[in-house]
Amino acid sequence: MVIAFILAFLFRTFEAEAFIIPTGSMAPTLMGRHKDVECPKCGCPYRISSSSEVTAEGARIVVDGEPRSVTAGTCPMCRHTATEWGKAPSYNGDRILVGKPRYQFSDPRRWDVIVFKFPGDGETDARTNFIKRLIGLPGETVRIENGDIWIRRPGGEPDEFHLERKPPGKLLAVLQPVFDNRYMPAIAELGWPERWRPEPTAAGEPGWTSDDRVAFRADGSAPGENWLRYEHRIPSFRQWRRFLDTGRAEEAAPQLITDFMAYDTGRFPNDDFRLRGLPSYPQPPENSLGEHWVGDLVLCCTVEVLGESGELVLELRKGGRQFQCRVDVATGRATLAISGEDAADFQPTAATGIRGPGRHELRYSNCDNQLLLWVDGRLVSFDASTAYDERLRNHKAADGDLQPIGIASVGAALEISDLNVMRDIYYIALKETPYREHAHVDFDLEEDQFFVLGDNSAFSKDSRLWGHDNHYVPRELLIGKALFIYWPHSYDRIPYLDIPFPFFPNFKDMGFVR
Repeated sequence: MVIAFILAFLFRTFEAEAFIIPTGSMAPTLMGRHKDVECPKCGCPYRISSSSEVTAEGARIVVDGEPRSVTAGTCPMCRHTATEWGKAPSYNGDRILVGKPRYQFSDPRRWDVIVFKFPGDGETDARTNFIKRLIGLPGETVRIENGDIWIRRPGGEPDEFHLERKPPGKLLAVLQPVFDNRYMPAIAELGWPERWRPEPTAAGEPGWTSDDRVAFRADGSAPGENWLRYEHRIPSFRQWRRFLDTGRAEEAAPQLITDFMAYDTGRFPNDDFRLRGLPSYPQPPENSLGEHWVGDLVLCCTVEVLGESGELVLELRKGGRQFQCRVDVATGRATLAISGEDAADFQPTAATGIRGPGRHELRYSNCDNQLLLWVDGRLVSFDASTAYDERLRNHKAADGDLQPIGIASVGAALEISDLNVMRDIYYIALKETPYREHAHVDFDLEEDQFFVLGDNSAFSKDSRLWGHDNHYVPRELLIGKALFIYWPHSYDRIPYLDIPFPFFPNFKDMGFVR
């Protein structure tokens, strides 16, 4: 027993240690205390934070003799606000394994998820463990602007900032849902408008047809480019209230995609219907339904090529520009292009596995000023850089951003299904207290100082908000790198079989931390 105790102590001290995630500041990468719910209107499963039900020490908060409980949340697909989640169980946060030796022999890397001792601001005990994503390295100046991270290297000119791009693996880990078309049939049955709409051809007929609102088919016979376009038509809270009162749905106008997160919409019975952030936690100045336009988007879909020839076109729009990927379905040749004379020389090409009839899973992204394409889960390698010039002016929304995503058939017989729109993280440019938002904010780092942010930028107390001259983590407070989610919340039943089984492992959510 003595030997086992000594070995366990040494392992915990020098090798690895287990931690539990208390809050949702790193959602969706890591879950804090939360509820798993399912929208009663469209059937979409989603999560809402319930970390405000407990104190910082984990004790349940009691109000008027009753445990405080989150009762409502807003669906990310149909935006219905359900108010019956008071009896839904709240699960503790993810349990993770943190490796300690790594930072004793090598420097932390940008975009790592790290655990550290909180530097302290007079309000929170400096012995508290925090977990955030590493953004800025010693000697750099970090700028947050338009939701992106810009870095000035040590010794750089005062205005010499460069956009910092997330590696593809990190990007996929932090993507957040915008709309999954599998839920469109239920949403349409309620009377709300469809999101994916075929454009009429020159003859006035749609180039795409659909029998179930989930899959779309083009036979390739219509001349020219035949477009299927996404419009972000979401009913407002007031429209939902009128619908529930009258049974009549209203037309929802196209809107810009914002930094909305369903996880942040949990509220208590006495919260107002504007769903403002919980008053006990640092918040951005406005509401939790998302107020910042996000132009960094990802299109995921399954494409079944039904013919031998033609062209498939994937298009993402941002700031008045079109970012296209054109794939010749006969040869599999993919070519990227950006609209505008100043981007005419941007034409990277690559060979893909799409050749003739077949079924393929595609993912096409325009994030951090870089275009990426995945075919059947593999990142496609182009013959030139797919990162485009940072000076292209595409950071302000334009009319075309109301139709931000499109798929076209040019003489190709295709069937498109599993349509899924996702977005990148939007880092909010907040600084100090009272948490004022700026066009951009800069943070200077000195030797052995690190800058960290939470993935859930709207609900994260991170380097932006620790106070003047206290925006960094000293090297001596670093604990280690988050490695593995070894115990996400368990189930009380065996999934899909509905057989009671207390603490049944949640294998689906186990995995490496990206």
